[in-house]
Amino acid sequence: MNGTPLEQRIEIVESLEKGEPVWRVERRMPVRGRTIRKWRQRAQKGGRAALESKMGRPKTGALGSYKPEIREAIGRWRQANPGWGPTTLRTELELYEGFAGWKLPSRSAIARFLSEEGFVEAKAKSIPLPKSRRVKVDGAHQVWEMDARGYEYIDGVGMVTLINLNDRFSHARLLSYPCYLGAEKVERHAKTEDYQAALRMAFMEWGLPIHLQVDHESVFYDNRSSSPFPTRFHLWLVALGITLTFIEYNQPTQQGMTERSHQLWHRQVIQGHSFLGWNALFDAFLQRRTVLNHHLPCSSIGNLPPLVAYPDAIHSGRHYSLNLEKEMFSLQRVYDYLAQGRWFRYVSQNGTVSIGSQTYYLGTKWHKQQAEISAWLTKNSSVSWMRPGASLLTSPSKIFLRTLLWAISLTSHASRLFSYLFPLHGSRSSWHDFMRLFLDTT
Repeated sequence: MNGTPLEQRIEIVESLEKGEPVWRVERRMPVRGRTIRKWRQRAQKGGRAALESKMGRPKTGALGSYKPEIREAIGRWRQANPGWGPTTLRTELELYEGFAGWKLPSRSAIARFLSEEGFVEAKAKSIPLPKSRRVKVDGAHQVWEMDARGYEYIDGVGMVTLINLNDRFSHARLLSYPCYLGAEKVERHAKTEDYQAALRMAFMEWGLPIHLQVDHESVFYDNRSSSPFPTRFHLWLVALGITLTFIEYNQPTQQGMTERSHQLWHRQVIQGHSFLGWNALFDAFLQRRTVLNHHLPCSSIGNLPPLVAYPDAIHSGRHYSLNLEKEMFSLQRVYDYLAQGRWFRYVSQNGTVSIGSQTYYLGTKWHKQQAEISAWLTKNSSVSWMRPGASLLTSPSKIFLRTLLWAISLTSHASRLFSYLFPLHGSRSSWHDFMRLFLDTT
């Protein structure tokens, strides 16, 4: 039997509202009197909206078919952790012992629930950016990405910038290190020692990578010269056998995973929370890292957690010890690297040039001329600087700059260069001293 079309229902109700009796409507329309009275009663109770048929089971909202305890838990967790999305909430449901053996909602169902309950604001249409070319990798710990998030105030801690480290291949979240910048305002910026502290912690746990990829932050790259000299941070990595690579200018998408990890860490740990000092904040990062690497699915690797998809990523196989860093530290690698370079500097009015944050005197007769500087290993194992003068002088004489940062050689002066590149040395070589020096910022 065919039902009464919506158009006829509306016509029935409008006719009755105009005073037309039921028997006349029944005679004029091919509808029984009982059906006419049914639609009149529905219209009286629910208005015109009640004339539309509700097909299927009554609507109960998202997660209506799941136990109320699950709905309540999701709402409670989201209220306490505003940065947790459907994937995180689904993972928390799986980890919660009270829901063991229960039917759990999918991530899409949780997303609908968050939307219906007003936890999610409407977003504008997303237009993906073109993909940038990346370094091709085929194994874990071949390339690490490192970047610092913009500073922010964290209740109970102060001004902090997050230094985040990720493995390109496995997507393992290696470390999020909260670098302390000041109590109420930014009193300093992240320095070489801060990035070294973060890397040393990561090295001790994950081993040494082959490449470290960064942007052109001044700690990593000399932005003041058209022929940049490697920074102290750069030479420190060279001495450890790690190749420092740079993304292209204005191409942050070449570190897209690490850029996204800034938001991930913020939502997972910081958003909606306060902490009892820096130590409590760092502990929260370490505890949450276990969930991210072992339990939280990652869409980029088949919706598996990083260390589940790639269990071998637990360590690079290139072991590192803080106490043995001096023995691992090869100045020969630094010498070989510098020997490949050429740098150009204009001589100042007082006859000096600056390179490697050091100033060298050449003589006022070189004023306003451009010096070409290179380095090589001499017979007595010392590094010297030279400026071939053929292009600037009438005779092919050479000017030697006998020092690299200080006068150094592989014999008597090596420890002075080591101290410059590696300030954590001697009495500070123990792990406890390291923690006290770099981590006790509260």
